[in-house]
Amino acid sequence: MCQSMRHRGPDDQGIFDDDQVTLGMRRLAVIDLEGGRQPVHNEDESIWLVFNGEIYNYRELRSDLIARGHRFYTDTDTEVIVHLYEEHGEGCLEHLRGMFAMALWDRKRENLFLARDRLGIKPLVYAFDGHHLLFASEIKTLVDADASLNVFNPEALNYFMTYLYVPAPLSMFQSVRKLPPGHILSYRRGKLQLRPYWNLKDAVQKAGAGERLSEKDCLERVRELLIDAVRMRLISDVPLGAFLSGGLDSATLVALMSQFGTGPVKTFSMGYAKADASFNELADARRVADAFGTDHREFILKPDVVSLLPNIVNATGEPFADSSAIPTYLISRETRKHVTVALSGIGGDEVFAGYPRYLGARLSEWYAALPHWARRRALLPLLNRVPESTKSRNIGGWMRRFAAGGLSDPFDRYLQWISFSGPQFRRRLYDDAFREALGTVDIAAYHRPPFAQFRDADYGTRVISLDLQTYLPNDLLVMGDTLGMAHSLEIRVPFCDHKLVEFAAGLPASLKMKHFRLKHLLRKMVKDMLPPEILHKKKQGFMVPIGAWFRAELRTYLHDTLLSERARARGIFKPAEVAQLLREHTNGSQVWTHQLWALLTFETWCRLFLDREQVPMEAPVLSGVG
Repeated sequence: MCQSMRHRGPDDQGIFDDDQVTLGMRRLAVIDLEGGRQPVHNEDESIWLVFNGEIYNYRELRSDLIARGHRFYTDTDTEVIVHLYEEHGEGCLEHLRGMFAMALWDRKRENLFLARDRLGIKPLVYAFDGHHLLFASEIKTLVDADASLNVFNPEALNYFMTYLYVPAPLSMFQSVRKLPPGHILSYRRGKLQLRPYWNLKDAVQKAGAGERLSEKDCLERVRELLIDAVRMRLISDVPLGAFLSGGLDSATLVALMSQFGTGPVKTFSMGYAKADASFNELADARRVADAFGTDHREFILKPDVVSLLPNIVNATGEPFADSSAIPTYLISRETRKHVTVALSGIGGDEVFAGYPRYLGARLSEWYAALPHWARRRALLPLLNRVPESTKSRNIGGWMRRFAAGGLSDPFDRYLQWISFSGPQFRRRLYDDAFREALGTVDIAAYHRPPFAQFRDADYGTRVISLDLQTYLPNDLLVMGDTLGMAHSLEIRVPFCDHKLVEFAAGLPASLKMKHFRLKHLLRKMVKDMLPPEILHKKKQGFMVPIGAWFRAELRTYLHDTLLSERARARGIFKPAEVAQLLREHTNGSQVWTHQLWALLTFETWCRLFLDREQVPMEAPVLSGVG
């Protein structure tokens, strides 16, 4: 299992073996390079711990624990958790500020204690057969360790086709589960107990934000929290840098990092060869780099997905169809050649309301007030005539989703907006026998509870809080961690600092999107720090022109893979319907970018994990500039 995760920790390996438990660890040395070997233990070796992540407030915690009489044998943040557990038991988690997945063995209580950070920045997966518990940071590690786990989960495919990811606690393997964010799993004498130790709603109430504070007070508190979050994440004994996309979030991080550093910030950006200009942000990234005098490098991506996709799927361990995985994987690979830690703007859109769909949520309340007949018979047919696009800003697609969702209640409306295939599409695509075997799946099951948590809040706040608890941990944070660590690169996410998230989540959406301006608070905070072009630019995202590639460079590969004998023989999708999607996308009559990418990703996963095909070597796809 350790060998399977060598890329996550190339610097060291440690194993602890007891009568009931074996703990293994691969270490990426970031803090206390020489002394921070794992597993770590307490003074009498009755408690042992393996830990993945960083605790940013460990120095304060360490000082307090020493004052209480605890003796340390390392200078690492990991050992702090062992002594904190001695003081507070499982309540030690309440004192940690950082990202983490951990396994702690308490010999005296014969209790194994697994935990994952509040937002789900670090992954933790497990499998339990009633007698034995396996756990790891990656799905692939479990499957490699126990071949009996390599069983396809049809229910998970239904969620994947809908959202382009598999939500926790499910995985694409029948018996492999993901520990949800903010949860504890205890294992004692053959019995499992799963419980949450944190939830967003309770945390928001404790944070004390909301309409009681003036905009000026909210802005000042947000500034303090974000500056503190960035400052803490600069703690490192190895080289550190930042991803710089040219957007507001990454530019803000670079601006703040420049205030704390002793030298130029190392920044890394990516662009596309022969791509539509709507996908390229290199000019904006250079503008930010020049403004803050960073040590800047940029890389050009070429669309050689043929060898790249299997490597990405192998890293994630299950199908994952957010096409941003391509640039994330590649920029992580190139960045790792220069630094070991990189800060990323992941979470900025969820915390400060940066997605256009949040404006749509506010508008939809007025739209829903129109008579149903007017929405259905007049506006829906009209907006459905707006053509879709393969550009980064698919305004036609947004308008169609907006109009269709406007016929539903608030929860179903937003679910339609964030879904990439509805029940009718899936019924059309699934083979009849597979659909019958699948049965009825409540596709809203994992989204309904977090939406209901904020039932007394405004609609904008409800959908933002939903994304914070679903899309952020299951898509963006999974992508950042697994694809960064595939290259032994630690990615830190200041916008996901739990104190910042808790305060911001309690602010009304009307303040975050004042005057229908996305990220109003963040823009106001950095208005004197960033170049005007960056401050006022429209949301773009870390996207790739995959739809255009499917009509050109990748057209043959896509057809040959999705209509191959192997794909047909799986009995999951109707070949005739898949062929129809390919024709419609190729001739431009429909845009099926996301759906085709999902199908391609799933077939790639089947070949690697179910067929046990070897992962091909990556072809060189980058050129460096600067």
